Amino acid sequence: MKSLRYGGLAAAVLMATAACAGAGGGGGGNENSINVLMVNNPQMEDLQKLTADNFTKDTGITVNFTVLPENDVRDKISQDFSSQAGQYDVATISNYETPIYAKNNWLTPLDEYVAKDSGFAQDDVLESVRQSLTAADGKVYAQPFYGESSFLMYRKDIMDAKGITMPEKPTWQQVADIAAQVDGAEPGMKGICLRGQPGWGQLMAPLTTVVNTFGGTWFTKDWQAQVNSPEFKEATDFYVNLVRDHGENGAPQAGFAECLNNMTQGKVAMWYDATSAAGLLEGADSPVKGKLGFAQAPVVKTDSSGWLYTWAFGIQKASKKADNAWKFISWASGKGYEELAGKSLGWSRVPDGKRSSTYARPEYLEASGTFAKQVEAAISGTKPTDPGVQPRPAPGIQFVGIPEFTDLGTQVSQKISAAIAGSTTVEQALTESQALAETVAEKNRGK
Repeated sequence: MKSLRYGGLAAAVLMATAACAGAGGGGGGNENSINVLMVNNPQMEDLQKLTADNFTKDTGITVNFTVLPENDVRDKISQDFSSQAGQYDVATISNYETPIYAKNNWLTPLDEYVAKDSGFAQDDVLESVRQSLTAADGKVYAQPFYGESSFLMYRKDIMDAKGITMPEKPTWQQVADIAAQVDGAEPGMKGICLRGQPGWGQLMAPLTTVVNTFGGTWFTKDWQAQVNSPEFKEATDFYVNLVRDHGENGAPQAGFAECLNNMTQGKVAMWYDATSAAGLLEGADSPVKGKLGFAQAPVVKTDSSGWLYTWAFGIQKASKKADNAWKFISWASGKGYEELAGKSLGWSRVPDGKRSSTYARPEYLEASGTFAKQVEAAISGTKPTDPGVQPRPAPGIQFVGIPEFTDLGTQVSQKISAAIAGSTTVEQALTESQALAETVAEKNRGK
């Protein structure tokens, strides 16, 4: 899912370090080694660099990394964990997969390890992130490496020039009004960037948060499809009209990376997307560094509307090296690793968005002071099991936590992207999408 935090980061070209492991046993038969399967983003590359000289040196446990692009790693994890082949002891999974994998008995519960590991500080993990990695049985099945929500990023200098004050918690109508006022504020500048690129984790991620706060939902608690409901339609009409009237050029093909480029190059005055984008926009080499302001995700009927996503580490149930696997996870997801990464690589490289203590570190705040507290507030304010105005049948804010959503969300996004392009209407797109959603609802009804 090239979308949320990892949407932009997946564009980075990284070296994939592959390691072979003996099927069924993990760690290539060596009791003092484990096999870890990870997504290929910069934070994971940093983790690789620091492992041998720190974790392995301290514990004697060798870590064999296999690092793949996101789509490839998801496929490989699904294959290995669903078959319980045991080739990999640890894998990066998100808060989307974790409850599904736990329900299928593919993961080792971590509660006993946490209880015995006083140094891990589970209470320090942000509540919303911890909740998102907890299954229906109340047990924790993964530990976060980093997390993100979504918020509004805007050119403060443009707002100041127009005499506009951005509310800290704006409504979507306020954002639309501001987008109209700043559209054309500079030559070639549009009012806002919103994803229009098809994908369950591209267009559908921000749009679903808009649906939530407008009072809509994909499904009712008893699995009645609601994709053509008045609330879902009002939210989609609003989103499509906003991006068509005041959004970026080429919106039907624009995802995280394209909006990041538009914002960096001064082609848009606002952008609603992943909180992780702030660090890129405020980077030392960014042309817009120091010109930005940040506000919470716009709302309508809910108190908050930001999404929640985390890359986390889980242990395969079939692993014969769960104890060593936990030692690795405890190190990689612990407070000590953040300090190591900060001192070794720079505090802007810390995998943030998961621990309260991160936002009390002076060094971190100095490196990310313009947005750190807004990011913490955005993540802490999320409600992964209650993101809208009505009960839901499955967890998730910007997704529905069922296996079928990847296909459903992608198909629906294609239809809505076509509406942004003008080749169909929102009404037609949602009518066709409702039929797809009803098929999924019928399959899950009564389970």
